[in-house]
Amino acid sequence: VETPVIRERMISHLLNIDETLATTVADKLGINTMPTPADAAVPTRDDLEPSPALSIINNGPDSFKGRKIGVLVSDGIDSGLLQAVRDAAQAEGAKVEIVARRVGGVEAGNGSWIEANHMIDGGPSVLFDAVVLLVSEEGAEMLSRDAAARDFVSDAFAHLKFIGFVAGAGPLLASAGVAADADEGLIELTGGESARSFVEACRKLRLWARESAVKL
Repeated sequence: VETPVIRERMISHLLNIDETLATTVADKLGINTMPTPADAAVPTRDDLEPSPALSIINNGPDSFKGRKIGVLVSDGIDSGLLQAVRDAAQAEGAKVEIVARRVGGVEAGNGSWIEANHMIDGGPSVLFDAVVLLVSEEGAEMLSRDAAARDFVSDAFAHLKFIGFVAGAGPLLASAGVAADADEGLIELTGGESARSFVEACRKLRLWARESAVKL
């Protein structure tokens, strides 16, 4: 909306709904002086109790079935840990897709070849319900200099998704401005048990507690 008067009119209606919402939107629109609330068709009620039935947080999903985990990989990774993530996802009824810098894939630390489903430039984290950073230390350093890889991590964090990572992923997390201990939605993966715990945590789909800390 480019016409200032229309912006102000919208704010005047929002004032009848929620003053905090109206103030937040007005700030983003650069409106310094709040308009007078619009004439409401019916009086605004503020005596209604919150409805548990309408709560997204209280009525969130309890399964990760049918969801997708995007695993960002690099050369030199632990193929056993990748298999543990695959197994945990399969047990939950979820799917794992591999994202790499090259379409062909990567070579694991044991010499096995891991095919990729997506190249990082065309496989952003918005395509997935949760992500895993399964990279070697050298791979993390390389990916930390890749804008698409940094966006993969920072977007997943900003979108409140659960992020699994290995110890070597530190440089990539740091380059994306995400601290490994930022909140309970960042889970370090060390083996089968932690992979299962990660997938179980993903049942919530989003870590709503992170929302207040994210600046979009």
